[in-house]
Amino acid sequence: MDPRAQAQAAVRALRGRIDRLGDDAIDLILGDARSHYAWSDRPVSDEMLREIFDITIQGPTSMNTCPARFVFVRSDAAKERLAKALKPANVPKMMGAPVTAIIAWDPAFWERLDFLFPHDDRKHLFEGKDAFIHATAFRNSTLQGAYFMIAARAMGLDVGAMSGFSNADVDAEFFAESGWKSNFLCNIGYADESALFQKLPRFDFDDICKIV
Repeated sequence: MDPRAQAQAAVRALRGRIDRLGDDAIDLILGDARSHYAWSDRPVSDEMLREIFDITIQGPTSMNTCPARFVFVRSDAAKERLAKALKPANVPKMMGAPVTAIIAWDPAFWERLDFLFPHDDRKHLFEGKDAFIHATAFRNSTLQGAYFMIAARAMGLDVGAMSGFSNADVDAEFFAESGWKSNFLCNIGYADESALFQKLPRFDFDDICKIV
């Protein structure tokens, strides 16, 4: 079958199998899910990290650029390196998590477009255009970071995204050779719910949405 026809058939088959998630699944990934900052000592395996990545990488990015890069900080030595870049209040949150993901982006992402977007040459759109490279990479790596959090929750893990660190220090410590740039951090594992407080307010639709 022609690849394009095959892709169209796959989407039709998917819609034939399932037309929406159930309420429980929606609650697991967003509705009743919470950000966590305290953790049990239950480990997160390499296999689980790979499975989360395999889900995450399927999420859409502009021109399939896939600029996000992921470093999973788990060893004591790596955590000590990362701790130096964190604000003091965030250090115990990170040190207590089984794994902390550094969600980063690669300024050279566009050099792989011959693989990622093979049906049309788009490299010329980025070459020498630093502002466009930055905007595309930062926006789409943030999207991929959100996909990562949803994928982790879908696999039964808890997450706690963090700012509150020096991007420059993280980049110098972890990305001096690769040239990658950190976006944000995300602790993942199995949470200790006893540290939770009440869920904070959210806007209603009519507060911040318009249909025009």
